[in-house]
Amino acid sequence: MVGELRFDGRVVVVTGAGAGLGRAYALLFGEKGASVVVNDLGGGRHGEGSSTRAADVVVNEIRSRGGKAVADYNSVEDGEKIIQTALENFGRIDVVVNNAGILRDKSFPRISDTDWDLIQRVHLKGTFKTTQAAWPHFKNQNFGRIIVTASNSGLYGNYGQANYSAAKMAVVGLSNTLAIEGQKNNIHCNVIVPTAASRLTEDILPPEFFAELKPELIAPVVVWLCHESCEENGSIIESAAGWAGKCHLVRSQGSLLRSKITDSVSPENVQSKWDKVTDMSNAVRLESIQEASGALMTALEDLKSGNQDTPDQNTVVEKFSFTNRDLILYALGVGATVESSGDLRFLYENDEQFAALPTYFIIPGLLASMGSNLFENVVPGKQVDLSNVLHGEQFLEILEPLPLSGTVTTSCNVVDVLDKGSGAAVIVNMDTYNEAGEKIAFQQMTAFLVGAGGFGGKRNSDKAMATAEPPSRRPDVSVKQKTSVDQAALYRLSGDVNPIHIDPNMAALGGFSKPILHGLCSLGFATRHVLNHYTSGDPSKFKVIKARFAKPVIPGQTLQTDMWQEGARIHFEARVVETGTKVINGGYVDLVDVPSPTRNLVSASDLVSKAVFDAIQVRLESNIEKYKKINGVFVYQITKGGKVAATWTVDLKNGKMYEGDPKGVKADTTLTVDDQDMVDIATGKINPQVAFMKGKLKVKGNIMLTQKLQSLMKEESKL
Repeated sequence: MVGELRFDGRVVVVTGAGAGLGRAYALLFGEKGASVVVNDLGGGRHGEGSSTRAADVVVNEIRSRGGKAVADYNSVEDGEKIIQTALENFGRIDVVVNNAGILRDKSFPRISDTDWDLIQRVHLKGTFKTTQAAWPHFKNQNFGRIIVTASNSGLYGNYGQANYSAAKMAVVGLSNTLAIEGQKNNIHCNVIVPTAASRLTEDILPPEFFAELKPELIAPVVVWLCHESCEENGSIIESAAGWAGKCHLVRSQGSLLRSKITDSVSPENVQSKWDKVTDMSNAVRLESIQEASGALMTALEDLKSGNQDTPDQNTVVEKFSFTNRDLILYALGVGATVESSGDLRFLYENDEQFAALPTYFIIPGLLASMGSNLFENVVPGKQVDLSNVLHGEQFLEILEPLPLSGTVTTSCNVVDVLDKGSGAAVIVNMDTYNEAGEKIAFQQMTAFLVGAGGFGGKRNSDKAMATAEPPSRRPDVSVKQKTSVDQAALYRLSGDVNPIHIDPNMAALGGFSKPILHGLCSLGFATRHVLNHYTSGDPSKFKVIKARFAKPVIPGQTLQTDMWQEGARIHFEARVVETGTKVINGGYVDLVDVPSPTRNLVSASDLVSKAVFDAIQVRLESNIEKYKKINGVFVYQITKGGKVAATWTVDLKNGKMYEGDPKGVKADTTLTVDDQDMVDIATGKINPQVAFMKGKLKVKGNIMLTQKLQSLMKEESKL
C-alpha cells in the first residue's frame, strides 16, 4: 500500500488562500503536517478593497484541526513580505503556491490601461515577486517546490478575457524557465490549470456544472506536485472535478520552403507548402529550445549537403545501429532455441559460425518507415493514423554478407499506392547499406492503410514483388513449434513496440480478444524452419524471402510451417495448429547452393496416425503438469509398408511433444507400430497388449512405463 504523503517540517505559502482553491490547498497542506502561511489581501474578485477576515478564517480552520498556520495580508506584488512572514514564524520556506488572482473581464476594445495593468500586476508580477523572494532560500537548502496557476483562457483563449488570457499564458513561460534554472538545485516548478467553483467563476459557469467543480478535488493534485518525492518538473497539469491531465505544446513536422540553400523564398513557395507546414498528423513535442533550434539546423544542413534537392516527402533515410546482442535477442524473439543444433549459431556470439538471421534486416526499414512521416499525404484527401497501418506483405533480398554489428543506413521510398476499396495498399521499396556504402539488402513492404481506400486509384501495380502459391500436393515437410505466451513481449524488444502486441486494452481497441503476435515474428519462425530443414541452419544459403500476412497469431499458439521444394525455391505457408487458421500464405524462400529434394515417398502429413498425435498434443497441452508426472520419454516409430515413415517424440519429463527424434533427452521407451495399427490401438479397436503379443506393437526399453501411457491414450476414439 502507498504510504501517506506527509509535509512535516515543511513550510508552505499559499497566496489567495482566503477562499476557493487557495483555501482548499491550505487546509490540505495543514492536514498533511505542513506549517502554512495563509496569504490573502481580502479584496474582491475585481481587486477592490482589503480585509483580514478571509485569511484569519482559514488560519482558524487549520488550527482547529490540529495544524499550524499564520495569516498574511500583503499583496502578492509585495511578495518579499509574504516570504518574510514565513521566515519570521517558521524559520524557513519550502513551497510556494501562486494562487492569488482577480478578474477584470471586458471585450478587447473596451479594456482600459487600468484593467490591463492590474491583471498583469496581480497574476504575472505577483507570481514573479513572491517566487523570486523564496528562490535564494530554495537554493541554499537545495529544495523547493513552486506552483504557478494558469488557466484554460490562457492556453486556448476566451472571449472577454484578453488581459487575463495574456497574463495566464505569460506565467506558463515564466514557469518553463524557472523549471530549467531550478533543476540543478532540486527546485521544481509546475503549472496547474484548474477549473473550479470559486468567486472568480461563480457567475460564469452553468450552475449544474459549477456545483461539480469542487476545489477539494483539485487540491490533492497540487499537494502531490509539491511533495519531495514528486519528480515532475516543467509540466502543465490541467485538473477539474476529480480528473487531471498533462498538457504540452507540439509542433508539426513542417516543410522546407526552398529546394536549395541559394534559393530565396516567395509567398508562392509558402502557399504551395502550406498544407505540409500546418499538417499536425505527425506532430512532435520538442523538449527544449535547443531541440527546437537543432531541428531547424538539421533542415539547413540538408540543404547544404551534396544533394541539395529537398527530399521527397515520401522518402525517408534513417541510420540504425546494432550489436551482436541485438542479433541474439531477435533470434530468441523468433523462437530460436539451444535445443536445436541449427539455432546455436544465432544465439552464441563465440560460436565459430555465429551469424545473423537474414530477416533481422527487415527491422531497420520497418522502424524507419513506421517512425516517420513516410505515409503522409500518400492518399489524396486522406489522413493516415499509424495505428491503422497493417503489415500486408514483405519481401527481402540479401545482396552482400550481413554484418554482425555496426550501423546500417536504410532509404525508404513509396513507389506505388493502390486503391483496395476498404483501404489503400502502399508499396515501399527499401535499400539498406553497410558502413562502407555497399548495398547489402533490398526489401519491399506493402502496408495496408485501413479506411484510406475509395479514392479512385488503380488496384494493381507492376512494381509489386509477387507472392507464389505452393504446389498442389501435400507438403514435403511440416515443422511445428509452440510459441511462448511471452513471445510478443520478447520480440518487441527488437524494436517494434506497438502496444497492440502487449497491452490488452490496445488489442481490444484493435478488435482482438488478446494482444497478437507480430507478423514479422511469425515470419521469423518460418524462416528458421526453412533454413534448419534445408540448409542445416546456414543463413549464407539464404537469398530471398517473400510472404503475405493473412491472420494474426495469439502468443502461446503452435505454429506449423508447411514446406514444398521446387528446385531452388522453397514454398512455405504457416498456420496455427490449434485452429487450423492460415497466418502466412504465398510465401517462398529462394536458396543458393540448392540441396537435393528431401521429400519422402511418405511424409508424416500422409499418415492417418498423424491425427492421433495431433490429439495427443492437444491433450498434453491442456494439462501439462498432469502428464509430466508420468516422467518418461517415449519415441514412436510409425511404419508404412514395413519402413519407418515418421518418428514422434512424446517427452513427458519436460511436457513436450514433437515430430522427430528426441532433442536433448534420451528415450526411455521406443514403440514401433504400423500407421493404421496405431489408429486402431488409439481408437480401441485393438487392445495394446494383444497388439504386443501379435507382434504388431514392438517395445524397447522400459516396457512397464508404457502402462502409464493409457491415461494419455484413452478416449482417442472421439477423433
